Amino acid sequence: MSHRNDQTRVSLEKPVISRRQLLTASAIGLTSSFLWVACVRQADSFSCDLTPEQTEGPFYPADRQLDEDSDLTVVSGKLGRPKGQIIYLRGRVLDGHCRPIQGTQVEIWQASAEGRYNHPRESRNPISLDPNFQSWGRAITDHEGNYLFKTVIPGQYPAGRGWIRPSHIHMRVVGPTHRELTTQMYFAGDRYLDGDFVLQDVPREERHRLIVERQDPGSEFEPATGLYQFDLTVRPT
Repeated sequence: MSHRNDQTRVSLEKPVISRRQLLTASAIGLTSSFLWVACVRQADSFSCDLTPEQTEGPFYPADRQLDEDSDLTVVSGKLGRPKGQIIYLRGRVLDGHCRPIQGTQVEIWQASAEGRYNHPRESRNPISLDPNFQSWGRAITDHEGNYLFKTVIPGQYPAGRGWIRPSHIHMRVVGPTHRELTTQMYFAGDRYLDGDFVLQDVPREERHRLIVERQDPGSEFEPATGLYQFDLTVRPT
């Protein structure tokens, strides 16, 4: 009986901690706390420049689209491929602290490779619609804020006397955690960039955020295509 009581007494007794051990443990705990706070503050100190806003333009789809996906090169019920250079457009949606935004909607709409929108206001355009081009698409960002579209390089087209719009893609980002962003993306090297009134309305020091360079698609994407990276930074609500 006494042996059992001794075992019980030993198991219930608290270990003896010296004052030196206590001070050391406290110091380690405080250091860890300071490091954690410093990391959080450092992460919050990063800032991403907001993507410049631009006009929506007159050609946002007027009717509900039959295909509501991110591949504009395949139209339901059609077997053909659209005209023009097929490209992949990818990027991330970020907040002002460069943190990815998950589950937000990215929309794009654009002219076909020959410069024609699928819109009632284009009814007098002598260029025919491309029946194999979707013209509008939608994607939802993943947990890292990524989106991806497959489309074609849009054609340039006249927008007024002496004014040719460069190739561009309209974009809209809509979600509950940030303000809606509408902007346009342009292609580096386009000869009509400098004369485009819409782009020139953006402050000179911000225009580079709307112009993208072609990248090699590598083995990740379809051969003989192009890859363009366009990150979008939005303002919180």
